[in-house]
Amino acid sequence: MGQFGEDLRNERETRGIGIDKITSVTKISGRHLLALEEEHFDVLPGGVLNKGIVRGYARVVGLDEETWVGRFMSAYQESGQLKDDDISWIQFAENVGKSREDVPRPDVRLRWAGVAVLLMLLSALGWFVWHYVSHRVSTANSGQHWSVSSSATAALTPSNR
Repeated sequence: MGQFGEDLRNERETRGIGIDKITSVTKISGRHLLALEEEHFDVLPGGVLNKGIVRGYARVVGLDEETWVGRFMSAYQESGQLKDDDISWIQFAENVGKSREDVPRPDVRLRWAGVAVLLMLLSALGWFVWHYVSHRVSTANSGQHWSVSSSATAALTPSNR
């Protein structure tokens, strides 16, 4: 057994966690978990599922997932048990990682400028609605005031007495 599997088992046993506990939490077969600890990588399902098994194991045990996935990939490649489809997946993942480094990220200032423009538009819209509604209310109130005033004056005229 290599260093990766031995270290993984030691971490699990140090924390007092059994394989059955990891199986119940992650729903990963105990057979695959033991194969991982014993570095029988040919028993694992392959592809991205292997990384998922390592991530689940590390999460339950309380280990850093990315560190242990990296250690797993190194141990898996050095073991000589690589499956043909896993070689393709590894090459694909490396190429994707390389291509993402070259993609320029949008400037944060540009995002904040967009937020500022959006806030200005919302403010202008709010002002317009407030102005329109207050104008309509004042027009409606002045019409009611006029009718109240004319009825009040009609009631007070001496011809009605």
